[in-house]
This record gives sequence, C-alpha cells and structure tokens, in this order.
Amino acid sequence: MKIHEYQAVEFFRQYGIATAKGAPAFTPDEAVEVAKTLPGPVYVVKAQIHSGGRGKAGGVKIAKSLDEVRTYASQLLGATLVTKQTGPEGKQVNRLFITEGVDIEKEYYVSFAVDGATARVVMMASAEGGTEIEEVAANTPEKIVKEYIDPTVGIRGYQARHAAGMLGLDGDETKQFIKIVTGMYRLFMAMDCSLVEINPLAKLKDGRMVAIDAKVNFDDNALFRHKELEELRDVTEEDPKEVEAHKYDLNYIPLKGNIGCMVNGAGLAMATMDIIKYFGAAPANFLDCGGGATAEKVAGAFEILLSDKEVKGIMVNIFGGIMKCDVIAEGIVEASRQVGVKVPLVVRLEGTNAEKGKEILSSSGLNITPADSMADAAQKIIALIKA
Repeated sequence: MKIHEYQAVEFFRQYGIATAKGAPAFTPDEAVEVAKTLPGPVYVVKAQIHSGGRGKAGGVKIAKSLDEVRTYASQLLGATLVTKQTGPEGKQVNRLFITEGVDIEKEYYVSFAVDGATARVVMMASAEGGTEIEEVAANTPEKIVKEYIDPTVGIRGYQARHAAGMLGLDGDETKQFIKIVTGMYRLFMAMDCSLVEINPLAKLKDGRMVAIDAKVNFDDNALFRHKELEELRDVTEEDPKEVEAHKYDLNYIPLKGNIGCMVNGAGLAMATMDIIKYFGAAPANFLDCGGGATAEKVAGAFEILLSDKEVKGIMVNIFGGIMKCDVIAEGIVEASRQVGVKVPLVVRLEGTNAEKGKEILSSSGLNITPADSMADAAQKIIALIKA
C-alpha cells in the first residue's frame, strides 16, 4: 500500500527524521494559507501522486512569492502528470504538498527495503541523490552502498557509520545521518513497511541534514496489524478494479490479455497464466480468490473480470484442499446466475469433492465448459474465444 509524500513526512516526524517544514493543500487558497505559515520567501509546490519522477514531469514548482504559490497550485490541481511510472495515461493531481524552500549544498539517496535473496532488510545509500536509483544501479552500481541488517539485532552503529563514510560525510553530518537512518529502520520495522526512502536527503548550507522527499510503502500482507493505515489509502490513485477486489478480499492485478483468470492460490494462479501463454494466448489478470470462496466472493470476482472490456472468456482453475470443490461449484453456479456471464466460461476442478463439484456444474443448465486438467482448460478457453 502506497501513501502520499505529505503522509510519509508525518511518519518521519514521529520517528525523529528531520524534514522540511510543510503541509498539504487541496485548493489554491489552502496552498497560500500553508505558505504563509512557512519561513519563505521561497516555497516548493509539489503535486501529490503515487509515482516517482514528478519533478521531471513538471509536478514540482519553485515559487518565490505567495502569488506564485497560488499560480502553481492552480496549474497543478486537476492537471494530469505523466511519468515513467504512471504510463501514458498519467495520473490526475488532486492534492498538493507545500513546503519551505531550503538552500541545498549536496543531495544523497538512502532507503530501506526487503532483499529477497538474503531475506533481510537492506539499507541502500548513494551520493547520487536526486536521481532515480534505478539509473544509478544500471550505470554506476559501485556508487550504491548496501548494508544488510540482521533482524535479531537491528541496524548497528558501525553499519550507519560505514555508509556515512562512503557518502563522504564526517563529524556532525555523520551523527545526523545515523539518527536519520536509525529512525528510518525503526519506522520500517514498526509499521511493516516494504519501502522507506528519502530521495533526496539534503545536506543544507547551514550544515543540517534534511529529508526533502519522503516515500513510505506498507506491506499489504501486514495491514491487518495496522487498521489505522486504512484511512491513509487514496483509492483515486488505484485501479478501480483493484479497489473493488480489495472489498472482497481478492488478490487482483490487471494485465493486458483477454482471458480472465480466477484461481485459488498464488502459485496456481501463476501456473495458470503461464499455461495460457504457453498455448499462445494472454491472461487478462492475476486473480487469487484465496482459501475460502463464497458465492458472494465468486460473484464479486466475476464482476471484476467482466468489467474489463478486453476479457473475451474466463478460465476458472480450482484445486480443492481446504476449499471443497462442491462448495466452489455452487458458488460458481450462483454467481453466474447473479452476474449473467455472457462470455465463454471454462472450469477445471480438482481435489476434495471434485466429482461432486463437476456434477453440480453439469446439472446447472448453464453454459459452463468442464475441463480435466490445466492444459485442457487453457486449450478449451482459447478455442472458445477464437470460435
């Protein structure tokens, strides 16, 4: 789950991470009122969207007066920003973050993320702040310092000091850096984050180290432990189908194909997409309905799949373990009648009570094509959408 920069800044402040002063604004008038509370005479007007590269897309403006704050706020609110991460459709700006202007001497990069290879949190730092870390990694990987953190002891002072030294920091700068990265790690662990990033971390001409940008992403799988985070979710930044899937506790990711997939289990869902590709077609989505699919849940899944106008057919692939195939079959039948599935529907059931499930489907009177295996199901749905 992603949040906006101004929301991330609030977490930074809670964990003792120095930030530039600022507050959110939702109208040009609010932007001016926020600016009046800041030192001035230079202000920064930042578009708030869930995407990096805002500056290059014109989403960060330097204002040298309150009139310019109003002008830039008026220009950005309601505008669509197109960045590398948004795709060509871009994202509409509905809120701003107004901050004080600061006198920057040098910019750095620092972040905490999960490293899958080592199953540890890794701190990454670079003296090449202000640029996209992917570009630094691709062109000059030697400029990125990595420190892998033992979860049993947390970040150690020597790791922070080593990173600071590699960035060319010394004296009081190192002390400030240690405080900042220690706060970032505490935030990362306490709130079950998947990413905590500062880009840039600025060394100001007055000697202060300050986070000029803030990015915090949370692990979706841990949100049940942090119910308070739900109110920070901005659904206007998310795909409407993903928002709808969240209501039914479905794991859904849209893709570019035309065969809708409904599967139980992430591994089986990946295998289902692979076999569709193997036989020459393309899946329209990843959809894992989890371990317990009620009729309501299946109906919700069908509605989400059919809301994608590119979907020409649906393949249901269920392996019944804890989830019994006859219960799933009843859900499919009831959901099909509720939603009115008009596209070809192929269902493969295997596992607990599979035969009962197949009987329920065959006696339903609905146009449901049974399949005996994943390969059989994939070939049948591809043939049906081409017919």
